[in-house]
Amino acid sequence: MLARLGTLMAWCRIKFKPKKSRSLSIRKVKIEEAVTFTVAEQQTPTVSQEPVKSLGRWYDSSLKDTRRGVETVQFASEGLLAINKCGIQGKFKVWCL
Repeated sequence: MLARLGTLMAWCRIKFKPKKSRSLSIRKVKIEEAVTFTVAEQQTPTVSQEPVKSLGRWYDSSLKDTRRGVETVQFASEGLLAINKCGIQGKFKVWCL
């Protein structure tokens, strides 16, 4: 299958960049750290080695959203404090929100 993938990529002139890709191997509901994928003689990093950002969200090997909720609350509270500390009037602060 990898030979066909290489032929297909050559036919449609696509350059695959393994360092910009991520891999995640799940076997029997557990993440396999020992499994590595190699494309064009370069190893693709796993999601646990380098988390990936997609559509403004970070994904890592834990696959849980609990930490993302805490980060969102922290980001919102820091933003609200920054708006509150600025020296503009209250009716203009509403526009910042």
